[in-house]
Amino acid sequence: MLKAKIYNIKGEVAGEETLDPDIFEVETKVGLIHQVLVAQMANKRQVLAHTKDRGEVSGGGKKPWKQKGTGRARQGSIRSPQWVGGGIVFGPTKERVFEQKINKKMKKKALLMCLSDRAREEKVILVEKLEMDNIKTKDFLKMTSTLPNKKEKTLVILEDNNKNIFKSAANVPYLKTTDAKGVNVADVLEYKYLLMPVGALRAMVSSLKGGKEKAGGKK
Repeated sequence: MLKAKIYNIKGEVAGEETLDPDIFEVETKVGLIHQVLVAQMANKRQVLAHTKDRGEVSGGGKKPWKQKGTGRARQGSIRSPQWVGGGIVFGPTKERVFEQKINKKMKKKALLMCLSDRAREEKVILVEKLEMDNIKTKDFLKMTSTLPNKKEKTLVILEDNNKNIFKSAANVPYLKTTDAKGVNVADVLEYKYLLMPVGALRAMVSSLKGGKEKAGGKK
């Protein structure tokens, strides 16, 4: 079984936590991870570009000139695409849908694979506790400066929505905070280290196993 070191506030190893093999020893399948990641990014995509077709541009309610007798080409509306200010043909519209459906089982399996990769790489950093009484970035960085992640990209996982830590870490470019139930494939792939108190680890494991079980005990 894989184990993760538990650090105290001084950066000293205070113990070990056995990582649940159902969560942290899952065989990696790159194809599934890629499929879930693409779907997750597509579902976050916002449709901003929009062009007006001939039915949306203003003006052009009547023929610009009569059908015959002028010597000019027939025209039905100044909103036609060939006119300056007319509608756009096949332009991007806000009706485009990029959403991709991915079932919960696949999403969960991909997340377990990503967590397992981090565990095998020894990138899971556990601390006895991670608490702050105030909102101060300097204090948060001082508290975590002794840990192995240093200034590497780190995903900080908390047991609950600790506003002090969320706000203290918000403007640190190499950190991102989330709660134990909000961990997802994109974040685990983007951030090299996973930093969390032991309580957050157990909460995450419990959530991933349907709230019925907890991770292994401290040794």
